[in-house]
Formats: sequence, structure tokens, C-alpha cells
Amino acid sequence: MNTRMRRAAFAVAAGAMAVSLAACGSAKESGDKADSPKSSAPKGDDITVGLLLPENQTARYEKFDKPIIEKQISQLTNGKGKVEYLNAKQDATLQSQQIDTMITKKVDVLILDAVDFKAVAQGVKKAKEAGIPVVAYDRLAEGPIAAYTSFDNEEVGKTQGEALLKALGGKAKSGKVVMMNGSVTDPNAAQFKKGAHEVLDGKVNVGKEYDTKEWKPENANANMEGAISALGKDKIVGVYSANDGMAGGIITALKGAGIKTLPPVTGQDAELAGVQRIIAGEQYMSVFKSYPQEAETVAKMAVSIAKTGKIDSSLNTSTVDSGTEKGIPSVIVPVVSLTKDNVSDTVVKQGYYTVGEICTAKYKAACAKIGLK
Repeated sequence: MNTRMRRAAFAVAAGAMAVSLAACGSAKESGDKADSPKSSAPKGDDITVGLLLPENQTARYEKFDKPIIEKQISQLTNGKGKVEYLNAKQDATLQSQQIDTMITKKVDVLILDAVDFKAVAQGVKKAKEAGIPVVAYDRLAEGPIAAYTSFDNEEVGKTQGEALLKALGGKAKSGKVVMMNGSVTDPNAAQFKKGAHEVLDGKVNVGKEYDTKEWKPENANANMEGAISALGKDKIVGVYSANDGMAGGIITALKGAGIKTLPPVTGQDAELAGVQRIIAGEQYMSVFKSYPQEAETVAKMAVSIAKTGKIDSSLNTSTVDSGTEKGIPSVIVPVVSLTKDNVSDTVVKQGYYTVGEICTAKYKAACAKIGLK
């Protein structure tokens, strides 16, 4: 993505949270897709929205997604709408049981961020049969999904790959790059991986590549230790890490191997610890994604579908295909490469963290060095 495109993407992400992206499908088409027996008759503000999030190890879900969705649903229903919330804690079987719980509670619409996008398909089907439309959030689940919102996941991978190439400069082929992809149960991970490979293939030498079980930092740490042992600590010039949590485990392994000058390591999610590592020079970059924009979008989708059976016409939609469905109405939110050069203009400006939260005693000197105060 060139500089002008990045600037344009950030302008959208940092502006008003309502989404108005270029449309590839009409609002009428979106409404047709979202129709269900339960939502065929208009409802008032007294609705119940089920919210199923996949895990609580990544800071974003409890810090951003859940509270923003709850607040937006309240605002859109004049304080009358209720949210039934459950977290699957990275357990696909538990999430299937949670879908059953939401069906038993007769929620009006279900927002679902899947642990395993394939395993959840049967639950999505059961919900639809019960007259409960399902809106896929952040990860495109299989099954009869009514609507979907997320980020441009291939663009995330490309953004990470481009940043890594920039950091490597003329050293891109002087050694080996380790690729630490996400979990195979997450469809987003495959898209991040695809985008990264489109940028990196032929320009770097990939020495080791892993699909990291459950996105867990400890699994990334173990994989990285294996890569260091196999390749040699002096041969690794860069690490593609699909998110910040794994980057933390990777950097711990690099330090543990006695590597003094750390190779550039990518990330994603702009987690506080990741931002602090970026400021300290331990992690090269992360991907800043406007979770408020994504969360407000899914809340607006869900409330509109629950009340009218259609997606709000102000949400200009495109369409995506899953492994089981074609033409799912979707809204895609842009992303921004986060480095030490734009911490102030991204996570601080959008209220993710205060300077005080970032610049603790351990990081005060590093913050002062980049003028963050």
C-alpha cells in the first residue's frame, strides 16, 4: 500500500465511527440476505442481542469489543436493548454449547466471533432454523451467516510484509526469515498468511514457517526456540509474527537465545505490551485496527437486522463468500501500519491508551526519545 493509500485508510479509521465504504452490493440485497422467520415482522427497541466472543487472552476483546458493542446497542435501542454475553475462552466445543444457550434464551440476533470457523457451522444452522440471524464478527464463520464485518485481512498480511521488507532493507536476503502464522482454525489467519506471502515471496528466504496452535504466545515461543535451534541465532534476519501476543513470545525466545540486537518482528492488534515493545525498539511494528469502528458497525448491523430483518441502508456493503455461502453482505474496515513514528496519531489519538499507560517508568526514556509525552 503506498503512502497516499495509507493516509486515506487512516483518515477513514480515525474519523467518525459510522462506516461509509464503497459499495459493491445494494442495501436491498443485504436486506434480502438477512431476512429470517423471526425478523420478518418489525420489532421495537426491546430486543436481546447475543454476543459470543472467542477468547480472553488477547486484550482487545474485553477492553474494546465487548464494552463498545454493549454501549452502541444501548444507544441504538434507547437503552432498552439487552446483551447476553459469553466468551468461549478458545474452546470450540464450549462455543457450540454457548450457541445452544443463546437459542434457548431466544435472543433476537446473534453476533458471533468464531473460535473455529468450520466447527461452528452447525451451530449457525441451528440458530437460523430457530429464527435467529447470525452476524459474523471479525472472523467469517461458515454456515448460513446473515452478515459479516471485519478488516481487510489480506491487506493486514500485506501491511505486515511490507513493513518487514522496509525494516530489512538491503539485508532482506542476507539470512533467514521465520514466519509465525496464526491458528489454522481461524480463517483470518489464512488470509493474513496469504497477504504476507504475496509481499515476501521471492524477496526473502523463509527458513522456518509455523501455524501457531490457538495463537498462544507460549506456542509461538516454543516454535521460535525450535527455529533458532534449527537455523542458528546468527542466521535469522527477521520474523513475521501474525499478532502482538505471539510477537511477545517470539521476542522472549530471541532474548533467551542471547541475541543482543533483535531482528525486526512484526505484529498486529496494537496491544499495550506490543506498543511498549515498539517504543522500546524490541518489536518493529504492529497493525492498528479501529476496533471501535468495527464494533460499532457490527452493533448497527445486528440491531437493524433484529428490528427490521434488513441491514441499515447507511452501511454500504460489499459481499464476501465463505466456504458454504455466497454473497454474504459485508462491511470491511481499513487498517494502518503502526510504528514508533505514529503511536501518537493512532492509539493515543483514538483513545486506546493514554500516554501515561504507555509511558510507565520502564518506558519513560524511550517515550521521551520519540517525543511521546
